[in-house]
Amino acid sequence: MAVVAATASSRPHRLSAVLREEARVTPLELFFDLVFVLALTQCTALMAADPSWGGVAKGILVLGVMWWSWVGYAWLTSVVDPEEGTVRLAIFAAMAAFLVVALCVPGAFGDEALLLACAYFVVRFAHIGLFVIASRDDPGLRHSVAGLAVSTGIGTGLLVLASFLDGTTQGAVWALALTLDMGGPLLIDSSGWRLEPGHFAERHGLIVIIALGESIVAIGVGAGHHVDAGVVVAASLGVVVAGALWWLYFDVVALVAERRLHNAPAGRVRNEIARDSFSYLHFPMVAGIVLLALGLKKTLAHVGDALELVPAAAMLGGTAIYLLAHVAFRWRNVHRFSWQRLIAAAALVALLPAALELPALATLTILAAALVALIVYEAHRFAELRDRLRHQLASE
Repeated sequence: MAVVAATASSRPHRLSAVLREEARVTPLELFFDLVFVLALTQCTALMAADPSWGGVAKGILVLGVMWWSWVGYAWLTSVVDPEEGTVRLAIFAAMAAFLVVALCVPGAFGDEALLLACAYFVVRFAHIGLFVIASRDDPGLRHSVAGLAVSTGIGTGLLVLASFLDGTTQGAVWALALTLDMGGPLLIDSSGWRLEPGHFAERHGLIVIIALGESIVAIGVGAGHHVDAGVVVAASLGVVVAGALWWLYFDVVALVAERRLHNAPAGRVRNEIARDSFSYLHFPMVAGIVLLALGLKKTLAHVGDALELVPAAAMLGGTAIYLLAHVAFRWRNVHRFSWQRLIAAAALVALLPAALELPALATLTILAAALVALIVYEAHRFAELRDRLRHQLASE
């Protein structure tokens, strides 16, 4: 294995990182992702506790911070082996800090704001420090890491500042911090980054599954301890919806995106595809699923009552956001437009006025039927292309 650090005899214990040699996602990475499960649950709970537009905005801001933390480690572990050298211990330390961030989510805009900001600082700069170690013999990567450190410092510094503020001003500083932090890579020379395409695509696919798992958890939490016929039907429909979202991503789209990333020339082109398609466009996918989870949670709590405006908009609008992210994802990768998914997203948004009058169970039924209809249409309309792609990609 190649060691990304000189080991001079005078410094035998010098920190080191080992370059990744295998494309598979390691058990430690999956273990790290378990903290993200709690983060998603906490974001849903934050919005459920305050089902207003302001509450949703806070939940999305916190989710953005969590997401960008996770993205950084997805890039890192696509360069270095997380189970070798110094990285293993640093990953555990980052998990602990990330867990503290997740625990602080309910008080992210209150008493725990400063603790959250400090824990987030540890998560982000542990990531930067590991990248510095990994880039000792790679000037291009070192240059990109230096640029990322600047945007990370600005973003985390603004979060610390926001912890001393409140109200609208605090929310605005949070939004600015997240925008500058996530926007940093757009201003950095992208040619210096390194990644393993198969691993990178698989890691993002797994995080989509984790987000879908949160929608299943929301069903259980929403149902509580009383299970009657309405809850059984709603829970079953919730699984249909989650399964449909899984199908829409993994049936063909994820396979084509992975091949596109693998076939792209290494360097700037591949890195920008990875940045745009995965780091950026997977965020609205995950956010859409979390919003859906909020709607499912409120639906299971009162299946016979109409949803209020915000939970209804979260369930239908969140699913629409997920579909629109797929439209952009497909365009970015293969430059083809998915009209049927765009139309389905628009139809779900148009359903919102009716959702405010219909029982929540009826709204969920319509949502499930719409997604199943979309899948059936695509399976029939693109049957030959789908079959050819799946068999072709499976043989590669």
